[in-house]
Order: sequence, then structure tokens, then C-alpha cells
Amino acid sequence: MKAISIGLLGLGTVGAGVIQIIKNHQDKLMHQVGCPVIIKKILVQDINKTRSIEVEKELLTSNADEILNDKEIDVIIEVMGGVGATKDYLINALRQGKHVVTANKDLMALHGSELLTVASEHGCDLFYEASVAGGIPILRGLVDGLASDRITQMMGIVNGTTNYILTKMSNEGRSYDEVLKEAQALGFAEADPTSDVEGLDAARKMAILATLGFSMHIDLEDVEVSGISNVTEEDLRYGEQLGYTMKLIGYAHREEEKVEVSVAPTFLSDNHPLASVQNEYNAVYVYGEAVGETMFYGPGAGSLPTATAVVSDLVAVIKNLRLGVNGRSAVTPQYSKQLKDDGEKFSKYFLRIHVQDEVGVFAEITSIFAKHGVSFEKILQLPIKKNETSEIVLVTHRSSLTDYDQILQKLTDLDAVKEIKSAYRVVRN
Repeated sequence: MKAISIGLLGLGTVGAGVIQIIKNHQDKLMHQVGCPVIIKKILVQDINKTRSIEVEKELLTSNADEILNDKEIDVIIEVMGGVGATKDYLINALRQGKHVVTANKDLMALHGSELLTVASEHGCDLFYEASVAGGIPILRGLVDGLASDRITQMMGIVNGTTNYILTKMSNEGRSYDEVLKEAQALGFAEADPTSDVEGLDAARKMAILATLGFSMHIDLEDVEVSGISNVTEEDLRYGEQLGYTMKLIGYAHREEEKVEVSVAPTFLSDNHPLASVQNEYNAVYVYGEAVGETMFYGPGAGSLPTATAVVSDLVAVIKNLRLGVNGRSAVTPQYSKQLKDDGEKFSKYFLRIHVQDEVGVFAEITSIFAKHGVSFEKILQLPIKKNETSEIVLVTHRSSLTDYDQILQKLTDLDAVKEIKSAYRVVRN
């Protein structure tokens, strides 16, 4: 079989890792696919830029057409990021019969359905394992390993930046701002960390996971999102006293034919498997009706872990080429989208409330919860020396989101309540 020619779009951290793996693992690739794999052309912004990996200058181009219109190029690997121009490049490539491997979570979350349709129409493969959780083969696990099962729930840590920040805050008692600066200095967080810390990155990944896991097209706007920028050292300290660890959790749950998908800072019981996932590592917990509980764990980002997922997809494309079955792996969603309403979403909740330190205040608060049928699992009440204020920390039993929102509103309206300092979902193992 002739050599497979690759057009690489992007030569950043992941692009350099792809080149390194293809170069250093050529013997293994030959054994896997039965032919040489060569990178013919690489799209970059600046041909003369100094790079971390040595690449022959004649391989570089700043003109995408040199790659997209090259009939000898069989597969496009996209690791350049972005959405607008990148989408146009990939649609162009697919229409010309080129297979595509991408690590672009933003693109797949927003336009994955359209791209997969174009790929199917032109008999092309479009694989995107590296778009979620870096080197963890979670998408392949859902599509292949758990294909015969019915997935009911997925929850996990799918953003390494926020997990690093929360780990350092919890273990070292440091502030959010201090740890964020350290994460930026170490390269775990971007100069503008908004996408990570406000949960947007995790939301894109959860939209992709839910679409595949539930065989239902979930859009990014279907994911309820909140981030970690308001999490304080006090929150984490109280959580620790009550036996909880804070993580930014992506959550997708199916009940009957209705689903909910969210991303939010969440208190996990210390014995939950996800509670022990530290620093920049990712993990996804999957519940299937037949298999029960499984967990996928590993590095969620980085040059070589992400590049490993990209090259694994490349191997799958080449194997399909040899079998003549490209473009047949995409399966359209089986179910029409049905989202739960707030009355169908249930959770336990952690609340920190500052109240007037007066007789009868706690009874007033208790009565509000009681009217909605919500009882308490744990309670802490601590005096605050200044302003004759007390702090009440509550963990509720299960409540619907409708009741919870109404309780929060009634607490806010109560004269004795000075402030609701924080409120988080709680998950026990």
C-alpha cells in the first residue's frame, strides 16, 4: 500500500507532539497500518518562526490552499484551533474527499453535527477523540467499548486548569487569585483564563460527551454552566470539615428519555472516586445499565497525551482506508432531544448563609425549607464576631431545582438573612 500523506493544520504544542509521535513511532505505525505515514505539508502563520521542534522549512506553508487542494494528501489533521476559518477549511477538505482528524472541541461542540453530515455525504471519516479529555480514550470508549450498553449518566473532571486550581486551593489553603497566577506562570492556564475558569471549556466537552453517550444531539446552549471564580478558601474549608472535596464537575444524566447536562463547582464526598483526581488530571465516570460503573482517568491535556489521541484517530482512518469503509462510522443520533425541566432535576445542596445573630432566625430558615419538603443532612452554625452575625452552613437532602431556586429566593427576601455567601451542588458516593 502506498504511503499515506498527511496535511497538518497548525504547529503549536499539539502539532509538535503529532510530528514527534509520527516520526518516533514510524515502526509501530507501519506495523499497525501496513504502510509509511508521512507529513507532506504543514500550515503555519509564520514560516520563519523559531519552534520547539525541528521541521524542514520546505514542509511549511502559510497558504491553506497548498494543503487543501493537494490531491496527494489523504488526511487532514487539524490542531490549529479556532472556529470560523477552521470550519471552512475542514468542510473544503471533506468535500474534496480528504479524511479529517481534529482536536478542536470548540468547533465540534458548535458545528460537529454539520461537519459529520458533510463527512458522511462525501464518504469521509471525521474523528475527534482528542477534543475531549486529551489522552483519555473516552469518546472511543463510548462509541466502541460501550456501544451495546445504554448510558444513563456521565460525570467528570474534564478541565485540567480548574482541577489544578481547586487542588492547590484545597491542599495548600491558598486563594483563587494566587493559584490562578501560578497556573498561568506554569502554562496550565491561558493569559485570558475565562474559558476554563468560567466552565465554558468543560461545557463544550460535555455537549460532545452527552451527544455521543445519549445518542441525542445536545447543543452547547443546552448545558447549564457556572465556573469556579467565586469559590473561596472558606468554602473549601467548610467542605473539608463536612467530608467533601470541591471539583468542577461536568454532569450529564438521562432518566427515561429526558436529559440534563451541566457544569458547576460541586462538593464530592471524600470517598467518591473523582475526589482523588488531583492537579491537571482528568477523569470521567460513566454509568451504564449493563456494565455498571466505569471510570476513565489520565492526563487531560499536554502535547504528547493529546497528540497520542490524534494519532490514534489517524490510525483508525488508515485502517478504514485499507478496508474501504471510510465514512460509515458516523451514526446519526437515535433520539430526539428532550431536556428535563427544573422540577425533574434533583440534587443535594451546600449553602453558606450569613444571618442576624438573633433568637428565632434559624427557626425561620428551617420553616422555609420545610414548606418545600426539604430537610437537612448536615448543619454547622458559627458566630461571627463583627456585626452580631452568625454563619450557618447547611447540606440539604435531595431537592428539585425548582424548590431549591424558590428556597434561595425566599431566603434572600428574609430580613434576618444578610447574605447567601455560596451555594453548590453536593454529590455523595
